[in-house]
Amino acid sequence: MMKPALKLRAGDKHCLVARSKCYLKLGDTENSLKDAEASLQNDKTFSKGLYQKAETLYTMGDFEFALVFYHRGYRLRPELQKFRLGIEKSQEAIVNCIGSPSSIKLENKEDLCFISRQAESKKANQKLQNKVTKDQKWTRKQPVRNPKTERQLLGELYADKAYLEKLLKDKDLMESSTKQGIKVADLVLSGISYLDTRSEFWQQQKPIYARVRERKLRQQRWIRDKKRKPAEVGRYIVKSMEDIDMLLTGDSPEESCKKAERVLKRIQGWSDDEVPNKNELIGNLHSCIGNAQLEMGQMEAALQSHKMDLEFARQNDLRDAVSRALGNVGRVYARIGKFQQAIDTWEEKIPMAKSSLEKTWLFHEIGRCYLELNEAGAAQNYGRKSLQSADEEGDAEWQLHATVLVAQAQVKLKDYRSAIMNFEKALEKAKLIHNEAAQKAIIIALDDVSKSFIEELNKRREEPTVYSLKDYDFSSENTKDDFEKFREREESEQSAENQDGEKQKEDARNSKEEHGNSKEGGNEQENKEKESKGEEKRRGRKEE
Repeated sequence: MMKPALKLRAGDKHCLVARSKCYLKLGDTENSLKDAEASLQNDKTFSKGLYQKAETLYTMGDFEFALVFYHRGYRLRPELQKFRLGIEKSQEAIVNCIGSPSSIKLENKEDLCFISRQAESKKANQKLQNKVTKDQKWTRKQPVRNPKTERQLLGELYADKAYLEKLLKDKDLMESSTKQGIKVADLVLSGISYLDTRSEFWQQQKPIYARVRERKLRQQRWIRDKKRKPAEVGRYIVKSMEDIDMLLTGDSPEESCKKAERVLKRIQGWSDDEVPNKNELIGNLHSCIGNAQLEMGQMEAALQSHKMDLEFARQNDLRDAVSRALGNVGRVYARIGKFQQAIDTWEEKIPMAKSSLEKTWLFHEIGRCYLELNEAGAAQNYGRKSLQSADEEGDAEWQLHATVLVAQAQVKLKDYRSAIMNFEKALEKAKLIHNEAAQKAIIIALDDVSKSFIEELNKRREEPTVYSLKDYDFSSENTKDDFEKFREREESEQSAENQDGEKQKEDARNSKEEHGNSKEGGNEQENKEKESKGEEKRRGRKEE
């Protein structure tokens, strides 16, 4: 699969590294090394190429050169642990081969300090593999090794080595030769020698991997068995919940959800002794996940998360958590248009509300749902409850919302006069809190309601006030009864009109009499004044 890729992008360093890995797994170290070196041809700092070359050299047994390239990669990318592990295993392999590494000095020019030693190492390996001579005996001194250890090192090749060693005991076969003139004994001994070399190489690696694996196991046991301090657990939980809330309020619901899921998984693995309020915390995390899912538009997932929160709260008799979960479940129901389910859920929450502000929100949302269901009477009732709670709390924002809800319900009920009054009150609240958007919306609503109110008044004026006999059907059996009822109603209305007319006339007469009396009273006063003046004149005359 690599050939077409390299044909399309000749010399691509990533493709060369990938093919080098494939060659290495096949045991073709020569081609693996060629591809690794080719990946570094144009970029000597390519970390993947450096690591692949180091791995290939290590597999070939060139531990010193492998160490050089592990060091190069570590200097370039110290954060990659694989280079550090490569340095450790190379150093240990060198110690196993030549003893103490005190004579090895890695400086800036470490590329040249191993050349002579590498050449000597290659010659030694060649001598070891080509040590079979013409006068060599079939019997050989085998290294003393535990068969169990050798079986573990060689794996599937152990059976091949056992077969070759069995062939050495056949003297007639060992004295024979192949058609090319090569002695069978030389071939058998060469194969056994190769397996011994591989066995020694794998024995050098095995302790490294065993120690690394043992170290990891110890770390896992330490993490599992370590008793966490309550203070550390508390700090972790508080910090995590703050991060989750901050991500959600910062318009990052997806990150908030992932963080909450990670924390939930971790806490579920802790014991109840480490986290005393574990169930309460698990429910809270389900609530956080549900809120994040709601913000992302994942309605069904959000509903399930909040229902899990509700289930945990009820199982552990956590009243506050039950109240929180009911509020959130209702929110999801309202968002997806299941208004009756939202009403039922929120009405269950009403007795659990602790503050007037919480009741204000709750009554308002229930009223909105009733309004969506065209139950204007119930909507007006809950709107008034919400307004009362908002007045108790003194919250102008919620006073505005509640007043608007009441006005909208009254519009549905065609109580236009009351709706206009409440919209005007809401407009004053909107001006008070400087909510310009609300002001514009209320002004538009007021205009619509005023038009509806005027149309209704015009209709009332146009409706006939005189009842006609045409409105009644005389064909039924109850014709006489209906006619009598009609006459009684007509007579009662006529008598009421007559009474109103007589009352008006009487009021007019009374006003006239009062006016006449006032005039007579005025004349009597004038007469008295005239008489008094006449008496004074007469007295004056007598005295004269």
